[in-house]
Amino acid sequence: MRTFARWLLAAGMVFAGVSHLLWGRTEFRAQVPDWTTEVVPIDKDGVVLASGVVEIVLGASLVACPRRRRRAGAILAAFFVAVFPGNWSQFTHRRDGFGLDTDVKRLVRLFFQPVLVGWALWSTRR
Repeated sequence: MRTFARWLLAAGMVFAGVSHLLWGRTEFRAQVPDWTTEVVPIDKDGVVLASGVVEIVLGASLVACPRRRRRAGAILAAFFVAVFPGNWSQFTHRRDGFGLDTDVKRLVRLFFQPVLVGWALWSTRR
């Protein structure tokens, strides 16, 4: 079951990462908080592109590096925590994106983030 969950998470991460680079760039920019460009010296599009590359690498590492899968899971869990401010910003600024076009939908998404953290940690344990 853990192997299936890990592979499913890996596929989801690679898919999400590719969408950051190609068809979903505009939608993902809605999730980048305005203050991010003050902390990181790149524009919102750069943040989206960089996070897409990170997602692809993390997703691939879940299956391509079996000896390091526990570390990959911990890094992915930390990544999910790191992107939470973007989800919070999308909620508080009422920015639509990916069908999250109501306050309720954006709020529900916030509660899904801890599930992703747990999924990353659980699926990479032996």
